[in-house]
Amino acid sequence: MTTLRIVTAQINPVVGDIEGNTDKILDTIARATAAHNPQLILFPELVVTGYPPEDLLLRASLSHRVDRALQRIAQATSEAYVIVGYPRSREDGLYNAAGVFYRGRMQYEYFKQCLPNYRVFDEKRYFREGKESLVFDFFGVPTAVSICEDVWQDGPTSAARSQGAQLMLNLSASPFHAGKQIEREALLAQRAWQGGMPVVYCNLVGGQDELVFDGASMLVSKEGELLARSPAYQEHLACMDATWNGKTLSFAEGDITELKPVLEDVYETLVLGVRDYVNKNGFKGVVLGLSGGIDSALTLAIAVDALGAERVEAVMMPFRYTSSMSVSDAEEQARLLGVRYSCISIEPMYDAFMAALAEEFAGLDADTTEQNLQARCRGVLLMAISNKKGSLVLTTGNKSEVAVGYSTLYGDMAGGFDVLKDVAKTRVFELARFRNTRAAAIPQRVIDRPPSAELAPDQKDEDNLPPYETLDKILERYIERDESAEAIIAEGFDRETVYRVLRLVDINEYKRRQAPIGTRITERGFGRDRRYPITQKWPIGD
Repeated sequence: MTTLRIVTAQINPVVGDIEGNTDKILDTIARATAAHNPQLILFPELVVTGYPPEDLLLRASLSHRVDRALQRIAQATSEAYVIVGYPRSREDGLYNAAGVFYRGRMQYEYFKQCLPNYRVFDEKRYFREGKESLVFDFFGVPTAVSICEDVWQDGPTSAARSQGAQLMLNLSASPFHAGKQIEREALLAQRAWQGGMPVVYCNLVGGQDELVFDGASMLVSKEGELLARSPAYQEHLACMDATWNGKTLSFAEGDITELKPVLEDVYETLVLGVRDYVNKNGFKGVVLGLSGGIDSALTLAIAVDALGAERVEAVMMPFRYTSSMSVSDAEEQARLLGVRYSCISIEPMYDAFMAALAEEFAGLDADTTEQNLQARCRGVLLMAISNKKGSLVLTTGNKSEVAVGYSTLYGDMAGGFDVLKDVAKTRVFELARFRNTRAAAIPQRVIDRPPSAELAPDQKDEDNLPPYETLDKILERYIERDESAEAIIAEGFDRETVYRVLRLVDINEYKRRQAPIGTRITERGFGRDRRYPITQKWPIGD
């Protein structure tokens, strides 16, 4: 009887920082060895470069930088196997690879066979498909290696089983969307049962631009039973103990971190997305416009949870249409969260612009131009503060607004990161209520009052848009499910409303192309997921 211990090392690399990532890998090997004395340490997919490296993979220096990293990793190994992911350049092309290191050298190498090329994935742009399985002798246990998408398809598991594999190790970089963890667990259970072998799955953790990798590495028995689950949203070393009798590999049950409700998962994803974007890009902190409305209120709470109050600044920028309630609520929230707060009127700026434009506007009626000018005054102020203080401007537009263009270019869209870009308005309210269950963070009146941009007297969002409960259901069907107008109408929605909403989505692609990125939480976020031409004449809603 042989006793074996495997450690999954879900860590948070920085894309492109090959030397820094290698330092982290070596430190993790040392810590895992000292604390747990494992026989194998498993790292995530492409951990050496970070994921996704995108066109950094085309850099001429990639190969020798990766080779130096692999030499350092090899030298750090002794009596425990170490498996890491990296890009491997060969004469016939580039491969998404996993190296198996032991006793100071690379013993085996595996190339990913199934390359995802859907939603946020674009691996066929860079990599060639591997053709061969890898089953190696892990202290007597025939052990297969696979990389992420390989376990989402049937072929690699079946091939490994036909070669006698009794254990599957999967290096993964699987990004979050709401409900993704349930999908992963069901998938791994299916693969374990199909292959008749346990599956050890090590997932990346951390934010990378709009993607968040949530960790939650797992162990599933050959019967499909979940035996271990690491915490999400944090770096973690998890021990998985097994016995091998020469024929059967049996794992003991390990620590199973409880799954969070979907709403809490979404909130933690948004927090991690902000934290890593700000920190990995070297910003001192963030600044945002705090309007007294629900979107900026939730954005402020997320920013404080991500970075701490000392790195967050909120600016109220009132105008003649700004209610005293909004000013009071903004000040109250800033006090609740302990952030730096200032109030700067845009009246003088607006008046100066209108005076300068008086001749141009002579004889023309007031319209949305004047409303947009208010938003642009605020954008100028925030960007000036950003430039002077080295803070990132967080914009506060939600997915519903971004979808239909209910926003102002170079105004409320001016900034570097949109925290709520993939969060529908109805979910904004849900998240605000959720955040207040932890501790008071958002004044209740902000949650209760009807949404308004306050760019005109007594303005409400629903003066220009359908009720958000209706709008968000239509948008979900059109954007996330790719349903046609007629299919949406068949679900009971008003025909005129559906065509109006879909037209707004289609004609506002030009705005979305100029919008800041934001954390993805759905299966179809704007940006990497949804790539539509700006100039096009496709029939609306077809």
